[in-house]
Amino acid sequence: MEMLEQIAEKIREQFDAKTAARDQALSQARSLTRCCSQAIRAVHRDDEEGMRVQLGEADQLASALKNAVANFPDLYFAGYTQDALKEYVEANATCALIKGAELPEPSALGVETNTYLNGLAEVIGELRRRCLDILRNGYSTEAERLLTQMDDIYAILVTMDYPDAITNGLRRQTDIARSIIEKTRGDITFSIRGEHLEKALSTLSNQLTGSEGRSGPTLSRAYERQQDED
Repeated sequence: MEMLEQIAEKIREQFDAKTAARDQALSQARSLTRCCSQAIRAVHRDDEEGMRVQLGEADQLASALKNAVANFPDLYFAGYTQDALKEYVEANATCALIKGAELPEPSALGVETNTYLNGLAEVIGELRRRCLDILRNGYSTEAERLLTQMDDIYAILVTMDYPDAITNGLRRQTDIARSIIEKTRGDITFSIRGEHLEKALSTLSNQLTGSEGRSGPTLSRAYERQQDED
């Protein structure tokens, strides 16, 4: 039984180390999620300096999170860890696409491929938000560019026809992405038609104004001639 006590003590040491790593990972995951959210908020506000600061901090937090659970694979693949890293992918990809930069690769971010794809699926919602912000000031080719990027992401996501156990629920995220894209396409189409209608009305108004301007003097001269004859 003395051997049993020694075994139990070793198990307690392992559990203590794992519990400490878990608590640290939870705290870092929350901080990483918050930092990524702030980076996305900054890019929507065109605050490039704030975006860079938040992304830099997110890089450090993501590395610290992965290091904290490096010896515990089950903690690394736990929902809270992968969800935080998914937010990390979303923030980096969103900022890159809005700023017209190259899309970061999974290896550059140090994330699993299924986490990367789920992060990309979330990016589509942020690009829609950007499109709507643009359309408030009227139609712009920038909205068309973002819509094309949304289509490109979806075109890749829809080809990942694998079980959810492999992709971590990517199929559902892909369905949501398709709905978001169609709504955005409708909004942009409506904006284009509205702009065309506005231009047509403006052209018609100018034509009518010009016509009235030309007819006015003609009638006036005819009246003057009539007065001279009388």
